[in-house]
Amino acid sequence: MLFKIPAKSSSRYIVAIADNVQQIQSLSLLSESEMLYFEKCFKEGTRYVTIARPGAAICVIIVTGKQPEEKAEQLRKSGAKAAAALSAESAGSVCVINRSSFAQAAYAVAEGMSLSAYQFLKYKTDAKKKAYALKTIEFDKNSITVKEMQQLSVVVDAVSIARDLVNEPLNSLGAKELSGRIAALGKQAGFRTRTLGKSDIVKEKMGGILAVNRGSIDPPAFSIMEYKPARFLNRQPIVLVGKGVVYDTGGLSLKPTPNSMDRMKSDMSGAAVVASVMYAIAKLKLPLQVIALVPATDNRPGENAYVPGDVIRMYSGTTVEVLNTDAEGRLLLADALHWAKRYKPELVIDFATLTGAAAAITGAEGMIFMGTASDQVKSAVAESGRRQYERMVELPLWNEYGDMIVSDIADLKNVGGPTGGAITAGKFLEHFTDYPWLHFDIAGVSFAQSKKGYHTAGGTGFGVRVLLDFLLHYGK
Repeated sequence: MLFKIPAKSSSRYIVAIADNVQQIQSLSLLSESEMLYFEKCFKEGTRYVTIARPGAAICVIIVTGKQPEEKAEQLRKSGAKAAAALSAESAGSVCVINRSSFAQAAYAVAEGMSLSAYQFLKYKTDAKKKAYALKTIEFDKNSITVKEMQQLSVVVDAVSIARDLVNEPLNSLGAKELSGRIAALGKQAGFRTRTLGKSDIVKEKMGGILAVNRGSIDPPAFSIMEYKPARFLNRQPIVLVGKGVVYDTGGLSLKPTPNSMDRMKSDMSGAAVVASVMYAIAKLKLPLQVIALVPATDNRPGENAYVPGDVIRMYSGTTVEVLNTDAEGRLLLADALHWAKRYKPELVIDFATLTGAAAAITGAEGMIFMGTASDQVKSAVAESGRRQYERMVELPLWNEYGDMIVSDIADLKNVGGPTGGAITAGKFLEHFTDYPWLHFDIAGVSFAQSKKGYHTAGGTGFGVRVLLDFLLHYGK
């Protein structure tokens, strides 16, 4: 999507935002009969109205909600409605005008419009026919600043990148291809990348990654991204870690296909989040030194696949009894979390589609998190979640959950008991950390079966906006 602030918009399609009827009247956009119709709708409780004309349309949005985050979310959803209405009118451009008292209104509406207009048409033979006409969003000069518009453009691009990565099928995006896409993003945005191939991973003795990869004929990859500007706020790096299981059959602990394995190309959503956030960090030139790690492989029941009962030695030297080969993501992440120790990080944040147990807690409405970071950091992350309406629930890391993953024959086992699965997975990861750390389980929110508001079907990019918001406010 292209964003512009022209001296004077020539678009015949307009989105007008206001607090009340009087502000809409002052714009003189509606005819007398149209104004009467809008007032009737307003009195009936409607806060979004589209008025179509031949070759033109006006979408009127009245701001609702008490808290800023409620207002912003309502406006994003209204933006999604406006995008649908304008797409039906084959509008190529639209002008957004804000006359409400909510300064972020135009930003939120345009964000909702842009995110809802996302399409993944790469494999459609009639892609041109299906593509939306809407390509440009213009703003009235009093409705948004140039800096805000530039930030919005990068954020929308980052979410789209994450969605594209998740929506790619395995036969186009294996571990090697994922590392290649990450390297390309680095060149495009301006961050350094390095990729470890299988021989490097073997040399480093990353036993978790290698165990999961044993059933695949394709090699694993370990991507390292680094952004370090001339001046930065943090004394030590912030490290991001994303689970890169490009496809998860469950291994020999095979998943059922319906509502499970059929969407397991999305099991690398954590990798998509951190890679696209690195793109945005570099594009926005944030004053932070940030490193991101993506361990990647597919998990298959191949000839030499690891089996329940195997004991593997992790990169840290810890031995792990594998009791379920479908609990593979934590094995990759554990090796990456141990790798992160070499940077003596100020904070480590991992994103992963780790457990069905997390999805059972929040469904598609939010993610769960836990960790050893300070209460101040946790509070800041939760505040970012409220602002972006990518909400989260914190779970505890009590010692008793650690007792549930102690093995009889090894140091740890890779699953706990029948309850507390999201937490025992987090407790497993905690074992491989010695720094302030947060773990986000996005299993319930990373992939959608159908469109809902500005969240499109397929990869959602959930986590990108909240992590960027947190980093934008970091140190403030």
